[in-house]
Amino acid sequence: MSTPDAALGPFLNEVAATYGPEYLHTDPLGEVRRFTDPHDREVAAFLAAGLAFGRVDGILLHLRDLWERLDHAPAACVDHWNTRDARRVRGFVHRWVRDDDLARVLAALGRVRSQHGSLREAFLQGYSPDDPDLAASLGRFVDTVRGAVRLGRSRRAPAETELPRGVRTFFAAPARGGACKRLNLFLRWMVRPDDGLDLGWFHPVRPAQLVMPLDTHVARISRYLGLSARRTPDWRMAREITDALRRFDPVDPVRYDFALSRLGILDACPRKRDAHKCRACSLVTVCTLGRSSRAA
Repeated sequence: MSTPDAALGPFLNEVAATYGPEYLHTDPLGEVRRFTDPHDREVAAFLAAGLAFGRVDGILLHLRDLWERLDHAPAACVDHWNTRDARRVRGFVHRWVRDDDLARVLAALGRVRSQHGSLREAFLQGYSPDDPDLAASLGRFVDTVRGAVRLGRSRRAPAETELPRGVRTFFAAPARGGACKRLNLFLRWMVRPDDGLDLGWFHPVRPAQLVMPLDTHVARISRYLGLSARRTPDWRMAREITDALRRFDPVDPVRYDFALSRLGILDACPRKRDAHKCRACSLVTVCTLGRSSRAA
């Protein structure tokens, strides 16, 4: 377990205050906030988080294209999805997620919402309020949505190994040890209170149970800050970073995620020592990279 510098808290708060809602245009969450209805938001958030890999400009471009294809009404589209609707996403490609993959995920979301009323209710059905984090609850939710996927004309839920890679992308699970970055991102958006960034829709799930959405930027910067000494961005590292951040905010440790990821996405925190950029960063005195830049 990594023990961060006790002086880190005020610096983290300063960075969190610096990168607020005015930076939403640099994040897929900004595309989710185009919608005002919570049912549209939950469907859009699941899709946006699931596609949140690769360059951010490409992600945003493909999400805007997807909203057009769904008539800017994602909840209504999945709720009334039928086999003919697959043509809506014909030709859609985001990295290895292709149109057939996306059509299967959209149909599955419609089946889950038909059975439970919303993705929120589907999650709450498997939610454990007394668990220290959402690992088990997330695993049950993944099983629910993945179990609604169908291949071809089959009415049975396919085994995970039968799913195409583009479908499996949406359904990582903590039990397999991966970081589950995209699903933890979805939960952050849904669970944290509406603060101009996150959406506060999955109440009464507690923000204290969230686990850090661990992308390459957050993993790297967390090592600089002493939040983790691990090298592999997996579930253990995500949990270790979250536990370290609880020292500074035990009720809402993941609130720092948006700001820390901005440092990487906007190239404010370089991969290699850059004295000019490091001096401009408020974390410089508590960052191993920043201290080496100051000494250089």
